[in-house]
Amino acid sequence: MAIEVYWGSGSPFAWRVLLALEHKRLPYTAHLLQFSKQEHKSPQMLQMNPRGRVPVLKDGEYVCFESLAILYYLDLKYPDPPLFGASPEEAGTIMRVICEYQAYIEPHLRTITRAVFHGGVDLRSEELTQAMHAVASEARTIEGRLSKSDWVVGERFSAVDMVIFPGIQLLKRALERPVARELAARFMPVEVNYPALGRWLTRIEALPGYERTYPPHWRTG
Repeated sequence: MAIEVYWGSGSPFAWRVLLALEHKRLPYTAHLLQFSKQEHKSPQMLQMNPRGRVPVLKDGEYVCFESLAILYYLDLKYPDPPLFGASPEEAGTIMRVICEYQAYIEPHLRTITRAVFHGGVDLRSEELTQAMHAVASEARTIEGRLSKSDWVVGERFSAVDMVIFPGIQLLKRALERPVARELAARFMPVEVNYPALGRWLTRIEALPGYERTYPPHWRTG
């Protein structure tokens, strides 16, 4: 049976899994759920994931959720090409950088993107200014890595690239909104302020199968 993946357009967590499936060239059936219709909380979905979140991956009778757990499962079940490096040392570094991203960047990205997309928050507030400062500081660390290599860790596209890329793309989309112009000054345009990061984004966008992972609703506005 083919792998099935349940996902939502614009979810950075679901995007990670689609990138991994395409990178491994695994055949899969994609079920695009509509958040506006609460399809991710349907009885069928809650049976697979009681938390009512995406992504959810079903491989035969096995069901896995939480994006990082799915990447780990896919790498053990279908090891070529690897997502977590070719050696224990590389795997450790990949996981460490993912942990750093989750601890020091992702919470700030969520703060910023929620404020821009959902409104009701003063985008000139001290909280958002600090969040943007933290993201810009951590982006410089990633920029330093990418100035020495095509990929965040090692010499090949890996799980850490798949984890970070969707979050950066979501941040860019938020900061491109006119309402976020003042907030964006520290980060945008990416290719000017972080040229190696900009080249990395372009490199991923050129990968085989990338277009199939792109959030459909982003194409229309």
